[in-house]
Amino acid sequence: MTIIKIKWLPRLALTLISFLLVVACNSTPQTGDRGKFFKVATEPAFPPFEMLAKSGDGLEGFSIDLMEAVGKEASLKVKFESLPFDGIIPALQSKQVDGAISSITITPERAKVVSFSRPYFKSGLAIAVQSQTDSIDSLLDLKNEKIAVQIGTTGAKTARTIPGAKIITFDSAPLALMELSNGNVKAVINDAPVTSHAIEVGNFKRIKIVGKLLTEEYYGIALPKGSPYLDPIDRALNTLIENGIYAKIYQKWFGNEPPPLPAIAPSLKGN
Repeated sequence: MTIIKIKWLPRLALTLISFLLVVACNSTPQTGDRGKFFKVATEPAFPPFEMLAKSGDGLEGFSIDLMEAVGKEASLKVKFESLPFDGIIPALQSKQVDGAISSITITPERAKVVSFSRPYFKSGLAIAVQSQTDSIDSLLDLKNEKIAVQIGTTGAKTARTIPGAKIITFDSAPLALMELSNGNVKAVINDAPVTSHAIEVGNFKRIKIVGKLLTEEYYGIALPKGSPYLDPIDRALNTLIENGIYAKIYQKWFGNEPPPLPAIAPSLKGN
């Protein structure tokens, strides 16, 4: 029996091993190493956080600037996709998008189905009424009244706890505020910074905020459960907070220094 030595077999084996190692390393997406965009869902109807650019080209707002800074820090090619707010979490669950930044309050209920980054904004719910209204100061004063809210928000959830209240939902906060301005509802329950911004820019001069904040809430970047991008995004947020870039973005949109932020949303502690 003649044995024939094939000299190129060891080199072929080495090449195959190298190829398999590359495939194995790329089987789990890592920061900056995949060719596609990092798709981020948002609803651009929540100024000054997420809104259509005044130029008519693209999006702008605090959340948009922050997500772009996070993407740059984490080497992610961010691409925004506009979705209705109540469709964002289902899109994350089905992994149609890679993440979402849309003033999403971190809550235990939402945390059961999606993952959240560390908090990036401190907010709270507020009651807005027409300027001439003096009889409303708290949720108790809204019993049996008509209340406008944005669908799928914590404001909508809070409004449903008011006895006898008739809740009217809208696809966006500005539409809810317009209903109030027209006198068709008694109040709007919504995130305080959004309502304050709308009043300040003059779109709703006949509206005022009353009473104290109803809640203390924190926004987070939402991702599908088990996303490999949670840690890179958290690290990027930490870096932006430490190096002052976060403060510059905050000052650009709100005109003052940002408040301290917890590493974990208080609503999730103990869960």
